[in-house]
Amino acid sequence: MEIHQLEMLRELGALGSVKAVAETLLVTPSAVSQQLAALQKSLDVPLTRKEGRNLVLTDAGQVLADAGAAVVSAMAEARRAIGAYHVSPVSPVTVSGFHSAGQVLFAPLARVLDAPDTPKVLLSDEDVAQQDFPALTARYDLVLAHRMDHSPPWPEERVAVIPLAREPLDVALPANHPLAQLRSLTTADVARERWVTSRAGYSPADVLTAVAASSSRELNIVHRINDYSTVAALVAAGSVIGLLPRYTARPALNPGIVLRPLEGISTRRRIDILARPENLKRTSVMMVCEALQKIMDGLIDADGSPV
Repeated sequence: MEIHQLEMLRELGALGSVKAVAETLLVTPSAVSQQLAALQKSLDVPLTRKEGRNLVLTDAGQVLADAGAAVVSAMAEARRAIGAYHVSPVSPVTVSGFHSAGQVLFAPLARVLDAPDTPKVLLSDEDVAQQDFPALTARYDLVLAHRMDHSPPWPEERVAVIPLAREPLDVALPANHPLAQLRSLTTADVARERWVTSRAGYSPADVLTAVAASSSRELNIVHRINDYSTVAALVAAGSVIGLLPRYTARPALNPGIVLRPLEGISTRRRIDILARPENLKRTSVMMVCEALQKIMDGLIDADGSPV
């Protein structure tokens, strides 16, 4: 049985004729008759009987109509509740972010949304390989994700995409390294260096694959570390160079490191918000998206060039 069938049965009990039910529900009499017949087929007891020209409910039909009225009322309340949830500016919003994004975006986001009329934001860190970010939208309202410019696009038939930034990955050098004297670097400049980079499937490893292809030589990768703070510490120690994001790795930097842009290959990664399309219909979710965009814009405006 379906809700619209129960609603028709309830109206039949109140109005006494198929024609009156059809007029009330703005459907044809034949549609009402078909739905009532389908409802009757699903049950073993008669729901209606003829009384002259009228079709009235049996006792069993009245019991079902009364129960149906409760169901219809509950569904109306559910629709009202979900409507209020969608427009509420304070309903909770779950957000996941990869580590470097979380380091620079989560605290400002929590400060901006620390007010009675703002969403309650629930933050989690999820640092996964690029191809695994879309699946996180099943668990979170918003997912901060990154991918390289040249990598496969997000599956927009399954997830909505809100761009936040296109962030270069710069070469991180010890401040006393000879290459630190240059304003920018080429793949030939860095191909013979010892490297610390990420595990495969993450942005720094993708860039180094391009460096190796451009320079036609196998690179000397000493360490594979995903945490940018650890990468920065190893670079500062002086034995390796690495790649760090220009905007989101700022908390990892220290005076012993300089960043230099790498010319000749694509080093930009896209930072995007991924979400299920239905989540973006919620007022509170869009408020969080707008706050994230403003915070990211501020990071870029504050320092759009390497140190």
